[in-house]
Amino acid sequence: MKYRNNLHIGNFDYKIDPKYIAQQPIEPRDHARLLVYERITKKIAHRHVYDLVDYLNRNDVLVLNDTRVVHSRLFGKKLTGGKVELLLLDEISDNRWRCLVKGSGIKNGTVIEFDRFELKCEVESRDESGSCVVEFSDVVDKVINEIGKIPLPPYIKEPLIDTERYQTVYSVEKGSVAAPTAGLHFTKQLLEAILDIGVKVVTVTLHVGLDTFAPVRVQQIDKHAIHSEWCRIDGEVTNTINGARNSEGRVIAIGTTTVRVLETASNISMSGHVNSFDGYTDLFIYPGYTFNVVDSLLTNFHLPKSTLLMMVGAFLQDEGIETLLDIYADAIQQGYRFYSFGDAMLVV
Repeated sequence: MKYRNNLHIGNFDYKIDPKYIAQQPIEPRDHARLLVYERITKKIAHRHVYDLVDYLNRNDVLVLNDTRVVHSRLFGKKLTGGKVELLLLDEISDNRWRCLVKGSGIKNGTVIEFDRFELKCEVESRDESGSCVVEFSDVVDKVINEIGKIPLPPYIKEPLIDTERYQTVYSVEKGSVAAPTAGLHFTKQLLEAILDIGVKVVTVTLHVGLDTFAPVRVQQIDKHAIHSEWCRIDGEVTNTINGARNSEGRVIAIGTTTVRVLETASNISMSGHVNSFDGYTDLFIYPGYTFNVVDSLLTNFHLPKSTLLMMVGAFLQDEGIETLLDIYADAIQQGYRFYSFGDAMLVV
């Protein structure tokens, strides 16, 4: 049975030595290595991200996610003095946030204080997943950059000296708890070089939530309840993309988050056409999915059994996850660096 017809979670697993998990980003950003896989020839090339211009054509459109990571990791204490850590996930209403709370004795009514700015919050409720709803005494956005820290993934053990390295150079819209990591490889100079060859560069927004990295716990992945994330694509961007498709240009998505926006906004009755969209998406892309908009994908190397790995497997179409894992094995053999600060892969 082909992998694309076998959606058992075990088919989306692989082993990696921790030494291949990047702890620090490459400098300059675009000097990260780039594994290029051509679906027609099934050939692999080993390049660098700055070589991306060699794979783009004049009528193409490069699509970026302009979300910005929020300093959403807060450290406080209970009135009894016990230490508490909060990870803000999303604002439910004025001053009320859904978050993850780490600390002992946390229950409804627990008050958490923060040393600076006399900010406090009170736990309103907890759910089975471990998340809480808390209400703050003031607007968090006013002080979050001063009291909060960037929430790096748990597999990054080394401190990040410059927190801007966990932001893309084009980040604008605050709202993510994790970076759209494929975009971390771009420099302003690389974007200028891409524009110089006649490629149009546009942005969409998807705020990355923590659930992006939640493990798939079901045996058959099509039974997985995918997370929802807020995203937006405006009319000017859709006009650019639709115009390119009409002139035989390709849509190159930078990162899986960008793919999710574009495919959410796709008009299935008009293949390749996208409509403006502003709202939440719960689109789960796994092998067997038919892509309507995205022609090429640049992405990082993803964790085993993750929904992001499943999406990339789907993008390989008939080759599926089996070929993707073969590509990953080659990347490991070649010494590529994996995950958020790692190297990149381009599928054309």
